[in-house]
Amino acid sequence: MKERSGSRAAVDERYAQWKSLIPVLYDWFANHNLVWPSLSCRWGPQFEKATYKNRQRLYLSEQTDGSVPNTLVIANCEVVKPRVAAAEHISQFNEEARSPFVKKYKTIVHPGEVNRIRELPQNSKIIATHTDSPDVLIWDVEAQPNRHAVLGATESRPDLILTGHQENAEFALAMCPAEPYVLSGGKDKSVVLWSIQDHISALGDCSSSPGASGSKQSGKTANEKESPKVDPRGIFHGHDSTVEDVQFCPSSAQEFCSVGDDACLILWDARTGTSPAVKVEKAHSGDVHCVDWNPLDVNYILTGSADNSVRMWDRRNLGSGGAGSPIHKFEGHKAAVLCVQWSPDRASVFGSSAEDGFLNVWDHEKVGKKKNSNVPAGLFFQHAGHRDKIVDFHWNSSDPWTIVSVSDDGESTGGGGTLQIWRMSDLIYRPEEEVLQELENFKAHLASCTPRN
Repeated sequence: MKERSGSRAAVDERYAQWKSLIPVLYDWFANHNLVWPSLSCRWGPQFEKATYKNRQRLYLSEQTDGSVPNTLVIANCEVVKPRVAAAEHISQFNEEARSPFVKKYKTIVHPGEVNRIRELPQNSKIIATHTDSPDVLIWDVEAQPNRHAVLGATESRPDLILTGHQENAEFALAMCPAEPYVLSGGKDKSVVLWSIQDHISALGDCSSSPGASGSKQSGKTANEKESPKVDPRGIFHGHDSTVEDVQFCPSSAQEFCSVGDDACLILWDARTGTSPAVKVEKAHSGDVHCVDWNPLDVNYILTGSADNSVRMWDRRNLGSGGAGSPIHKFEGHKAAVLCVQWSPDRASVFGSSAEDGFLNVWDHEKVGKKKNSNVPAGLFFQHAGHRDKIVDFHWNSSDPWTIVSVSDDGESTGGGGTLQIWRMSDLIYRPEEEVLQELENFKAHLASCTPRN
């Protein structure tokens, strides 16, 4: 116990140091205390633009202890524009309080816990959720009725149910940028592919929804009526253990990849059958928790593992029979990596979050150019605002360099979670000569300002 309190003190000291640096490191920062832990956070569509801030949907899960139902939360988030927030405003916040920038808009009473949320790129009002069951649930969040999450409340009815797994599928979930396809992996060691369009009468063009018509009836009738089910386009076998994460190739609905507890990275091509196109054995020296495919350069794939590392792969170098080694191993985390994601704005930049409570931002083009030998190669920013494991984060494609991240604070505080929305200072990632020129101009400006009497 003494060691535990010692590590807690170290975390508190690190956090206090980080908090004092907020005005220097961040252009904007918001901290939102969650009553229940959230295992997934995702940006939804932007729906309002104003002079100093934009408003955008935010999707969150609430992982309860059973005293109230598990829920899927749709929030409205105010995202302050770059170079608007004053330094003293972003650094003055109460860790125990909810942020004025995040307001709950709608609650869906979810059948079971929400482990993963993914939005459909073709229509980000349509989302998929993974729960503690074999099914993938599809929701039209705008059409779904708003519910009160009280004990005994009837569960909200999904707009579609995707069936095909033989055992629970809890974490591996992806939506396709090219077509309205959904991909999932589970404990049955399989990867399953669906097309949402295979149930035209349910989601049609992805704008009409049975949730909408159901909500006009009495709640009882709406919930008694069964959700339409969709069978898979294909079931893919090649893993020897639980599939932990899946991802589509950004330019193709037929190509995708998966990782799992067997430490393998597998590339699939639905056009050539349901066996692996390429299988990389021992991609890591531990379970592989997460994978992402670069949306701006489809040759690059990232994997994150229980071995604390992130590895970057070039799919052109992955031969069959397990041949192929990573282009680079990013070694900066001190615990299992839980989430990796490429930046939607810069092809060489990505983030990784881990059980060590850090969200690291890397640039693979900086590898080999480092000036400080104490800093891991490629690492150029470390977000240290969370005091427990960061279970999920998401880059905002509507607002460059803005990230939402969420930690499960069960171990540090005995419950709840912390949601943070932040944007690092542009002085950190802009070209050095550009930044130095701006600072020079600023210095000249200050020198020309005559002191007031």
